[in-house]
Amino acid sequence: MNAQVRSSWRRGYAPDLSGAVMVMCAGALCVLVALPIGWILAFAVTDRTGTPTLANFQALYSNPQFLEPTLTTLGIAVAVSLASCLVAAPMAWLVARSDMPLSRTIRVLVMASFVTPPFLGAIAWELLAAPNSGLINQLYRALGAGPDAVLFDIYTVSGLIFVISCYTFPYLFVLIANALERIPGELEDAAAMLGGSAWRTARAITLPLALPALLAGALVAFLQAMTLFGSPAILALPAGFHTITTKIWSLFQYPPKPELAAAASLPLLVLTVVLLRGQALLLGRRGYVVVGGKGGAPRSVPLGRWRWPALMLCLGVLCLPVVLPYAALLNAALSRIPSQLVTYDTLTLSNIRFVFFELSSTRLAMKNTFLLGAFAATSGTLLALLIAYLTARAGVRGQRLLSFLATAPVAIPGIVLGVGLFLAYTRGPLVLYGTLWILLLAYVTIELPAAFQQLQSAFRALSPELEEAGRILGASRLQALRDITAPLLAPNLIATWCFIFIAVVRELSAAVILFTSQTKVLSVLIFDLKESGDLAAIAVLGLTMLVLTTLVIACVSRLPGVVAGRVRLRFG
Repeated sequence: MNAQVRSSWRRGYAPDLSGAVMVMCAGALCVLVALPIGWILAFAVTDRTGTPTLANFQALYSNPQFLEPTLTTLGIAVAVSLASCLVAAPMAWLVARSDMPLSRTIRVLVMASFVTPPFLGAIAWELLAAPNSGLINQLYRALGAGPDAVLFDIYTVSGLIFVISCYTFPYLFVLIANALERIPGELEDAAAMLGGSAWRTARAITLPLALPALLAGALVAFLQAMTLFGSPAILALPAGFHTITTKIWSLFQYPPKPELAAAASLPLLVLTVVLLRGQALLLGRRGYVVVGGKGGAPRSVPLGRWRWPALMLCLGVLCLPVVLPYAALLNAALSRIPSQLVTYDTLTLSNIRFVFFELSSTRLAMKNTFLLGAFAATSGTLLALLIAYLTARAGVRGQRLLSFLATAPVAIPGIVLGVGLFLAYTRGPLVLYGTLWILLLAYVTIELPAAFQQLQSAFRALSPELEEAGRILGASRLQALRDITAPLLAPNLIATWCFIFIAVVRELSAAVILFTSQTKVLSVLIFDLKESGDLAAIAVLGLTMLVLTTLVIACVSRLPGVVAGRVRLRFG
């Protein structure tokens, strides 16, 4: 430590280490993102002998068997995005801006649909809407529709769109509801006093202020549908069609073709970068900011006689991702025959006993899942916090590259990222395959974009004046982040931690490539049981996953008030 640094510390000042932290974060992102992407790129442009070639791309795009899944995936993604917007936007407005009763109950049910893994929801809807054995179709035929009648066939493109939308619209709901709640009521009151009608006020004030959240949510839904593996693997393959992710997965079946799968993943990265850039340009051209101090609470719009019909509509929608699937899983867990309604004569606890006392993989899978969830959530939140701070506040060189690296994994299907990590860490100098570390790297990489974007938005919404005051008083950027900004962002940090933990529990696509017999997690165990057709055991494990995740959320949700109290005590 030189004399100038020692003098700074003696005076109570700290050296600015943002440059060193920038280098550390860049190194971490290279390990998490650049290295596996580099291996994917290397395999995409070489043949099996390592010779550079573009034949992989030619083989893909001249083959109708790949073009068809590409077009199918684009159509599904567009349909999911539109359906999620049409469902989430009105529901968010009813909860955030109207006097509809039981709004908190609606929020709880939306959270329940959010924590449900999409692949588990797909399995539940198999129990409900399989053309022959589905409970809904059995009930439909029992009501006199005919012995071969089918009300809803889940093994179709529309069935897949339906299931993906059920577990995608909660993202949009949260974004739009939060945006609507932040709009000060005085703005709409002023418009009304100046003679604006309700429609004109909504068009000129409410909609523009909520537009960024709506566009961001639509993009999230589109990318979620593009890169999802679990639901298509469960519903599309039995139906006889592929999406991009299932096609890539099939390229790793025997005989494996990793070079073709790597080439297939690169267009997704380019497409996502273009979409993110287009969104930034669109919102940059037409931005809206509430000027002034903290406004009053938004005014609730009276619905009159439509209050209860609106509530019934919201509850009916939420039956699709929550009530019906959970009921189907509970029925399968307690019934001797999962495809039949449980009765007193068929009620059994043998499925639960089998899963927890006879299935040897259960205890290890649960232990691995929660260890990885806790470590991935903690390290991912810390890394996202540092990167968001460097890109939103510090103004250091290279922040655009750092932001790009932190966002890039959202474009890569988890199964392809898993292959990239497999290729990177099954050879020297660092061999991680067969350990939990490689799964930890996969989970942090996959969930980093969402965590980074959430915390970056929180930084931009937080005034930098307190940090500037701390810097004037001699604190370094890291001290200001630790002592001022981080406590103020505590609710966002807790929400990010919880989000990553839930996402790790739900994650299947990367784990299905990277697991071994000693590193198996719950999602992979459920997927293995699906291939063997043990729906009762799947139902027990799925319900266990949901209960434990809900308990974690309930415990963590108690922390923001405590943290906020400590922040107020510390900073007056």
